[in-house]
Amino acid sequence: MTKKATSTAPLLGARALNRATLARQLLLRRTPVAEMSVSDAVEHLLGLQAQNVKPPYYALAARLEGFAPEQLSTLMAERAVVRIVTMRSTIHTHTAEDCLTLRPLVQPARERELQLFRKGLVGVDLDRLTLLARELVEEEPRTLKQLREALLVEWPDADPLALGIAARCRLPLVQVTPRGLWGRSGQVALTTAEHWLGRPAAPAPAPEAVVRRYLAAFGPASVKDMQTWAGLTRLREAFERLRPELVTFRDEYGVELFDLPDAPRPDPETPAPPRLLPEFDNLLLSHADRSRVVPPDLKGRSWQGNQAYRTFLVDGFLAGIWKFDGPAVVLEPFVRLTAEQRTDLVAEAERTLRTLPGEGEGEDGDPYDIRFGTVAN
Repeated sequence: MTKKATSTAPLLGARALNRATLARQLLLRRTPVAEMSVSDAVEHLLGLQAQNVKPPYYALAARLEGFAPEQLSTLMAERAVVRIVTMRSTIHTHTAEDCLTLRPLVQPARERELQLFRKGLVGVDLDRLTLLARELVEEEPRTLKQLREALLVEWPDADPLALGIAARCRLPLVQVTPRGLWGRSGQVALTTAEHWLGRPAAPAPAPEAVVRRYLAAFGPASVKDMQTWAGLTRLREAFERLRPELVTFRDEYGVELFDLPDAPRPDPETPAPPRLLPEFDNLLLSHADRSRVVPPDLKGRSWQGNQAYRTFLVDGFLAGIWKFDGPAVVLEPFVRLTAEQRTDLVAEAERTLRTLPGEGEGEDGDPYDIRFGTVAN
């Protein structure tokens, strides 16, 4: 249950929360890579949502000045950055260090997830499955299909899907390169994080340490916000232990928000330039209450079923979706935009495409057309 703040706690309205969150997310102004490296940005953001290959590249293009996709690809090829299932049981791009610590942090959630598939695992010794799966993927990286087929030899009556889920939940399986590299293709092949990185997993960090990092990247935030981000429960005790060193606010609904004393909280009227974001961007998935970015009347507009759309921000808030349509980039606003907003949005789209070569060219090497679609209702 969300705790209500006292009426004396300072109020942070939606715009104040929006500007604070954009500042933490490096979206209020692009940070030069000379000030914050790509690796440091991935660490600061506690990873990047990465169900698909390209979203982390778009996420960094929106946040870093001077970013080039080869910078992230090089880190991945050098095994300084990896793709692994962590928060919310979804794939994230993490630094190697965070991979080895954040995965143990969310392991209890992976164990709970495994319970959903227990009917397909009747008679399966999970400890033996864990040992066997580790031997298989450390012998050589294997696709999930290959791993399931090998496990079925041991447990022919089990559900193949459940066997694969069990291996993924029990082991920290990373996707090996070339999967995830810019401009390269490759099927998903898996091995353990320890094998890929050449060192053992570290103990899970103290919850208080992760609370501080979460607030630095996503705050001000409620306990429920962080629990939504992490896919964990029972984090209030960690916040309470930190209360003496944190500051507290209340939102427009009276919910208590925690923050780091020296974290940026810009003036609510600070200009927020337009940004093109990938599907599943961190900004849209890391709070229980997303009204700091998503206006209430647009709730659910960036999704259709389980599919997330690429989105764009205008004045710091969700304002539409964008897509490739053959040799064109189509911007479909949810709201009426002024002439100045449309001009600025096109300029931002052009900048994004220049940053990510190959994305901004048609079949003959000509720049993509950028046009507006019908305003979505």
